[in-house]
Amino acid sequence: MRIIAVSTLKLFWEQPAYRDAEQPLRTWVKVAKAAKWQNPPEVKATFNSADILKGSRIIFDIGGNKYRLVTQINYSHSVVYIRFVGTHRQYDQIDAQTI
Repeated sequence: MRIIAVSTLKLFWEQPAYRDAEQPLRTWVKVAKAAKWQNPPEVKATFNSADILKGSRIIFDIGGNKYRLVTQINYSHSVVYIRFVGTHRQYDQIDAQTI
């Protein structure tokens, strides 16, 4: 899968308060780049704790569920779009369906 934009994740983990997110996010990137997901159940098979939403949105628990990553996946083009990364508290302030 191609990930748009890993730079968003990097900007997040470079913040002093979120440095502990770097390794879990790098691991997620490595796994996602190697994946060839064709549908949500295949994502769920890779990341059992992922939450499937409407509109090809997937929410991943990162760093022992300390952080949330909201993505939108275009399966036919093998592209994962980063929509949001943040803490659970920050996640509670957004609408994962529209962000």
